[in-house]
Amino acid sequence: MRIRSKRYKQESQQLNKEALNITEAIERIKSFKSVKFDQSVECVLSLGIDPKQADQLVRGSISLPNGIGKQKRVIAFCEDSDVEAARKAGAVEAGCDELVKKINDGWMDFDVAIASPKVMGKVGKLGRVLGPQGKMPSPKNGTITTDVATAVAEFAAGKIEFRNDPGGNVQAVIGKQSFETQKLIENFEAFISHIKKIKPTAAKGTYIKKICVSATMSPGIAVNY
Repeated sequence: MRIRSKRYKQESQQLNKEALNITEAIERIKSFKSVKFDQSVECVLSLGIDPKQADQLVRGSISLPNGIGKQKRVIAFCEDSDVEAARKAGAVEAGCDELVKKINDGWMDFDVAIASPKVMGKVGKLGRVLGPQGKMPSPKNGTITTDVATAVAEFAAGKIEFRNDPGGNVQAVIGKQSFETQKLIENFEAFISHIKKIKPTAAKGTYIKKICVSATMSPGIAVNY
């Protein structure tokens, strides 16, 4: 059983079961006591999809209008001619054969892997290593692309990836507790709008069943949106 802190329990008591509008929800999150770090603000959606059906999976990536307050460590699997551009765009490592070997040897000090389609024949061998950690490049979330440098720059600046879990929920960071209320609202609205746009055609009935927002160490708040 998970043990909650005294602060968490006090914050939970401040909430009721009624959903709040997004402005009220964000302001409530910002009113919670600060911990020793700037908490991330997360948005969780319960979707009316069947995760067991391949044609109902929800997965992708998006650059939020105000970023998420965190830079990511990005690597690029690419041909030699693209290595310099990838590094200038922010890649901590770039290349192909040597980089594949480095990861096979156990190096995993990065958050996102970008790959050119031309080298996927070699990168594909890393599927059993990168797949379980959610770091395997994929065209569905924009990490396999012919424009490697642009993708590196976007993800290094905080472009977020998301995918539904086995319960049909999608979760993403939309900023930091220190962000201005309006910036968090803009990021929230951009994320929700994107999720609506990529609704699987096979999904029937209510698509977005419930939305909650929370900070890393704080209770979730239902949003009426």
